Amino acid sequence: MKNKYTHFILLTGSTLLMAVGTYFFKFTNNFTFGGITGLAVVIAKLVPISASDFSLIVNMLLLVLGMFVLGKSFAAKTAYCSILLSVSLSVLERICPMDGPLTNQRMLELCFAVALPALGSAVLFNIGSSSGGTDIIAMILKKYSSFDIGRALLLTDILVTIFGFFIFDVETGLYSVLGLAVRSFMIDGFIENLNQSKYFNVVCTDPEPICNFIVHKLGRGATVCHAQGAFSGQDKYVIFTAMNPSQAVKLRNFVKTSAPDAFILISNTSEIIGKGFHSI
Repeated sequence: MKNKYTHFILLTGSTLLMAVGTYFFKFTNNFTFGGITGLAVVIAKLVPISASDFSLIVNMLLLVLGMFVLGKSFAAKTAYCSILLSVSLSVLERICPMDGPLTNQRMLELCFAVALPALGSAVLFNIGSSSGGTDIIAMILKKYSSFDIGRALLLTDILVTIFGFFIFDVETGLYSVLGLAVRSFMIDGFIENLNQSKYFNVVCTDPEPICNFIVHKLGRGATVCHAQGAFSGQDKYVIFTAMNPSQAVKLRNFVKTSAPDAFILISNTSEIIGKGFHSI
């Protein structure tokens, strides 16, 4: 039950974070990067409809289409976030109408327009969900074709971003191109940091106390291999283990205290698959 509540809080918090970043920083500056919300900025300039309402309409249409084409399992993972994001944008527009940007610092606002939705997207991707939009189109294309979906979505984003040069001005277009370029790197960076773990190689002469600490105090597993020192020729043992950063600090301090002659190699990693980490 606790995991369900945590999952729900993460879904809600990350989606609202995306809504805040999109409404207060992206829409008000006419930045045209990023899927449906980027297209909404362009359409809002051409026809008498707000970007928030356009996003709501298109996301609801895509959601209904996804339910028919992709089934109930799709709806369970995507519907809540898609509806919450779309409704939040429309609600923000009505309770906090914006006539222009919050500040006169467009670069600062671009940072928030990229960072807040990128962080929200990273959290959603990390727990196996999404906010809908172009992700729905990608899932439908993947089901019925062997089309290179990643490139297709990137091409679509590039075309929508380029429209910013013609519909608004060169400055807005350049900011949008910069936002598009930074967005994907920032999402990847956030995901890596969210998943970051520490991988240990501990070379020692007596592995038993260290392994006991890992198993019984930290609740992690470890693998022990017999080895031999290249210079001394003495028998050694190598302990392999992985854990989260807070546990890594405890293990490092324990090894330094209990086995000061041990050699410790600690590496950062965000790709660990197995029990206690990520499933395949």
